[in-house]
Amino acid sequence: MLGIFKAPDRESRMLLLFVAVLFAVGVLFGTVLASSLPAGQQESLGEELSAFMGSLSSGSGPEPAAAFWSALWLHGRWLLAIWLLGLTVVGMPFILALDFFKGVLVGFAIGTLVSQLSWRGFAFSLLSVVPPNLIGVPAYLAVSSASLAFSLYVIRNRFIRRKGSLLPPAAALAGTAAAMFLVLAAASAVDAWLSPSLMRWAADWAAASLNH
Repeated sequence: MLGIFKAPDRESRMLLLFVAVLFAVGVLFGTVLASSLPAGQQESLGEELSAFMGSLSSGSGPEPAAAFWSALWLHGRWLLAIWLLGLTVVGMPFILALDFFKGVLVGFAIGTLVSQLSWRGFAFSLLSVVPPNLIGVPAYLAVSSASLAFSLYVIRNRFIRRKGSLLPPAAALAGTAAAMFLVLAAASAVDAWLSPSLMRWAADWAAASLNH
Protein backbone atom coordinates (compact mmCIF):
# COMPACT_ATOMS: atom_id res chain seq x y z
CA MET A 1 0.00 0.00 0.00
CA LEU A 2 2.71 2.51 0.95
CA GLY A 3 4.64 1.60 -2.15
CA ILE A 4 2.30 3.87 -4.15
CA PHE A 5 4.32 6.75 -2.74
CA LYS A 6 7.54 5.28 -4.14
CA ALA A 7 8.82 4.74 -0.63
CA PRO A 8 11.30 1.92 -0.09
CA ASP A 9 9.69 -1.31 1.07
CA ARG A 10 11.76 -1.27 4.23
CA GLU A 11 10.61 2.26 5.03
CA SER A 12 6.99 1.28 4.43
CA ARG A 13 7.28 -1.59 6.87
CA MET A 14 9.07 0.59 9.39
CA LEU A 15 6.35 3.25 9.27
CA LEU A 16 3.63 0.68 9.84
CA LEU A 17 5.64 -0.97 12.60
CA PHE A 18 6.32 2.37 14.25
CA VAL A 19 2.67 3.44 14.45
CA ALA A 20 1.71 -0.07 15.63
CA VAL A 21 4.27 0.08 18.44
CA LEU A 22 3.11 3.59 19.33
CA PHE A 23 -0.47 2.35 19.55
CA ALA A 24 0.63 -0.60 21.71
CA VAL A 25 2.48 1.76 24.07
CA GLY A 26 -0.71 3.81 24.30
CA VAL A 27 -2.70 0.69 25.21
CA LEU A 28 -0.20 -0.12 27.96
CA PHE A 29 -0.30 3.46 29.24
CA GLY A 30 -4.11 3.47 29.25
CA THR A 31 -4.23 0.18 31.15
CA VAL A 32 -1.83 1.47 33.81
CA LEU A 33 -3.75 4.75 34.02
CA ALA A 34 -7.04 2.93 34.65
CA SER A 35 -5.55 0.85 37.45
CA SER A 36 -3.85 3.82 39.14
CA LEU A 37 -6.90 6.08 39.48
CA PRO A 38 -7.72 7.36 42.99
CA ALA A 39 -10.16 5.31 45.05
CA GLY A 40 -12.95 7.85 44.59
CA GLN A 41 -12.72 7.74 40.82
CA GLN A 42 -12.47 3.96 40.90
CA GLU A 43 -15.68 3.83 42.92
CA SER A 44 -17.41 6.22 40.52
CA LEU A 45 -16.34 4.11 37.55
CA GLY A 46 -17.59 1.01 39.34
CA GLU A 47 -21.02 2.59 39.81
CA GLU A 48 -21.20 3.62 36.17
CA LEU A 49 -20.10 0.16 35.08
CA SER A 50 -22.71 -1.44 37.31
CA ALA A 51 -25.42 0.76 35.78
CA PHE A 52 -24.15 -0.12 32.31
CA MET A 53 -24.27 -3.83 33.10
CA GLY A 54 -27.79 -3.41 34.42
CA SER A 55 -28.92 -1.70 31.23
CA LEU A 56 -27.41 -4.54 29.20
CA SER A 57 -29.21 -7.15 31.27
CA SER A 58 -32.53 -5.34 30.88
CA GLY A 59 -32.02 -5.09 27.13
CA SER A 60 -32.16 -1.30 27.06
CA GLY A 61 -29.81 0.75 24.94
CA PRO A 62 -29.65 2.57 21.62
CA GLU A 63 -31.14 1.05 18.51
CA PRO A 64 -28.51 -0.79 16.43
CA ALA A 65 -28.99 1.50 13.43
CA ALA A 66 -28.50 4.61 15.57
CA ALA A 67 -25.47 3.05 17.24
CA PHE A 68 -24.02 2.21 13.82
CA TRP A 69 -24.29 5.77 12.50
CA SER A 70 -22.95 7.18 15.75
CA ALA A 71 -19.91 4.89 15.62
CA LEU A 72 -19.36 5.55 11.92
CA TRP A 73 -19.54 9.31 12.49
CA LEU A 74 -16.89 9.03 15.21
CA HIS A 75 -14.66 6.82 13.04
CA GLY A 76 -15.13 9.12 10.07
CA ARG A 77 -14.04 12.22 11.96
CA TRP A 78 -10.97 10.43 13.33
CA LEU A 79 -10.06 9.14 9.88
CA LEU A 80 -10.60 12.56 8.30
CA ALA A 81 -8.31 14.15 10.89
CA ILE A 82 -5.49 11.70 10.12
CA TRP A 83 -5.91 12.17 6.37
CA LEU A 84 -5.93 15.97 6.54
CA LEU A 85 -2.95 16.02 8.90
CA GLY A 86 -1.02 13.89 6.42
CA LEU A 87 -1.82 16.31 3.61
CA THR A 88 -0.53 19.27 5.62
CA VAL A 89 2.87 17.60 6.23
CA VAL A 90 3.36 19.62 9.44
CA GLY A 91 0.65 17.46 10.97
CA MET A 92 2.91 14.40 11.20
CA PRO A 93 3.44 14.71 14.99
CA PHE A 94 -0.31 15.03 15.49
CA ILE A 95 -0.91 11.80 13.55
CA LEU A 96 1.43 10.05 15.96
CA ALA A 97 -0.35 11.69 18.89
CA LEU A 98 -3.73 10.45 17.62
CA ASP A 99 -2.40 6.89 17.27
CA PHE A 100 -1.03 7.01 20.81
CA PHE A 101 -4.27 8.49 22.17
CA LYS A 102 -6.32 5.83 20.39
CA GLY A 103 -4.22 3.22 22.17
CA VAL A 104 -4.76 5.01 25.49
CA LEU A 105 -8.54 4.91 24.99
CA VAL A 106 -8.52 1.19 24.20
CA GLY A 107 -6.15 0.43 27.07
CA PHE A 108 -8.17 2.50 29.52
CA ALA A 109 -11.37 0.67 28.58
CA ILE A 110 -9.72 -2.72 29.05
CA GLY A 111 -7.94 -1.61 32.22
CA THR A 112 -11.16 -0.31 33.75
CA LEU A 113 -12.95 -3.59 33.10
CA VAL A 114 -10.06 -5.59 34.55
CA SER A 115 -9.69 -3.36 37.64
CA GLN A 116 -13.43 -3.54 38.37
CA LEU A 117 -14.22 -7.11 37.34
CA SER A 118 -10.87 -8.90 37.67
CA TRP A 119 -10.42 -11.79 35.23
CA ARG A 120 -14.08 -11.60 34.28
CA GLY A 121 -13.43 -8.07 33.14
CA PHE A 122 -10.67 -9.26 30.84
CA ALA A 123 -12.97 -11.89 29.40
CA PHE A 124 -15.73 -9.30 29.03
CA SER A 125 -13.35 -6.95 27.21
CA LEU A 126 -12.72 -9.71 24.66
CA LEU A 127 -16.43 -9.56 23.85
CA SER A 128 -16.94 -5.80 24.04
CA VAL A 129 -13.76 -3.82 23.35
CA VAL A 130 -11.76 -6.21 21.18
CA PRO A 131 -14.15 -7.16 18.30
CA PRO A 132 -14.69 -3.69 16.76
CA ASN A 133 -11.10 -2.64 17.45
CA LEU A 134 -9.77 -5.80 15.87
CA ILE A 135 -11.17 -4.42 12.62
CA GLY A 136 -10.90 -0.68 13.22
CA VAL A 137 -7.39 -0.33 14.64
CA PRO A 138 -5.60 -1.86 11.61
CA ALA A 139 -7.53 0.59 9.41
CA TYR A 140 -6.36 3.52 11.51
CA LEU A 141 -2.78 2.28 11.46
CA ALA A 142 -2.91 1.78 7.69
CA VAL A 143 -4.17 5.32 7.07
CA SER A 144 -1.68 6.73 9.57
CA SER A 145 1.29 5.03 7.95
CA ALA A 146 0.06 6.02 4.47
CA SER A 147 -0.37 9.64 5.60
CA LEU A 148 3.12 9.66 7.10
CA ALA A 149 4.49 8.18 3.87
CA PHE A 150 2.79 10.93 1.87
CA SER A 151 4.22 13.61 4.16
CA LEU A 152 7.71 12.17 3.76
CA TYR A 153 7.19 12.05 0.00
CA VAL A 154 6.31 15.75 0.00
CA ILE A 155 9.34 16.59 2.13
CA ARG A 156 11.66 14.71 -0.21
CA ASN A 157 10.15 15.90 -3.47
CA ARG A 158 9.19 19.46 -2.58
CA PHE A 159 11.33 20.71 0.27
CA ILE A 160 14.59 18.86 -0.46
CA ARG A 161 14.31 18.67 -4.23
CA ARG A 162 11.54 19.53 -6.65
CA LYS A 163 10.73 16.30 -8.45
CA GLY A 164 7.56 14.57 -9.61
CA SER A 165 3.90 15.45 -9.25
CA LEU A 166 1.97 15.45 -5.99
CA LEU A 167 -1.33 14.53 -7.61
CA PRO A 168 -0.75 10.75 -7.99
CA PRO A 169 0.40 10.19 -4.38
CA ALA A 170 -2.33 12.52 -3.06
CA ALA A 171 -4.95 10.58 -5.03
CA ALA A 172 -3.49 7.32 -3.77
CA LEU A 173 -3.70 8.55 -0.18
CA ALA A 174 -7.33 9.56 -0.72
CA GLY A 175 -8.02 6.11 -2.15
CA THR A 176 -6.42 4.46 0.86
CA ALA A 177 -8.48 6.61 3.21
CA ALA A 178 -11.67 5.77 1.31
CA ALA A 179 -10.90 2.05 1.44
CA MET A 180 -10.19 2.20 5.16
CA PHE A 181 -13.45 4.10 5.69
CA LEU A 182 -15.25 1.03 4.35
CA VAL A 183 -13.28 -1.10 6.81
CA LEU A 184 -14.30 1.25 9.61
CA ALA A 185 -17.91 0.92 8.47
CA ALA A 186 -17.54 -2.82 9.06
CA ALA A 187 -16.10 -2.09 12.51
CA SER A 188 -19.09 0.16 13.21
CA ALA A 189 -21.45 -2.63 12.19
CA VAL A 190 -19.72 -5.00 14.60
CA ASP A 191 -19.93 -2.35 17.31
CA ALA A 192 -23.65 -1.80 16.67
CA TRP A 193 -24.95 -5.33 16.13
CA LEU A 194 -22.47 -7.98 17.25
CA SER A 195 -20.81 -6.50 20.34
CA PRO A 196 -24.08 -5.59 22.16
CA SER A 197 -25.38 -9.13 21.69
CA LEU A 198 -22.14 -10.58 23.06
CA MET A 199 -22.14 -8.13 25.96
CA ARG A 200 -25.76 -8.88 26.88
CA TRP A 201 -24.94 -12.57 26.87
CA ALA A 202 -22.05 -12.05 29.31
CA ALA A 203 -23.40 -9.11 31.36
CA ASP A 204 -24.93 -11.06 34.27
CA TRP A 205 -21.89 -13.31 34.52
CA ALA A 206 -19.41 -10.42 34.48
CA ALA A 207 -21.45 -8.23 36.82
CA ALA A 208 -21.24 -10.91 39.51
CA SER A 209 -17.76 -9.58 40.29
CA LEU A 210 -19.21 -6.16 41.14
CA ASN A 211 -21.30 -7.68 43.90
CA HIS A 212 -18.33 -9.11 45.75
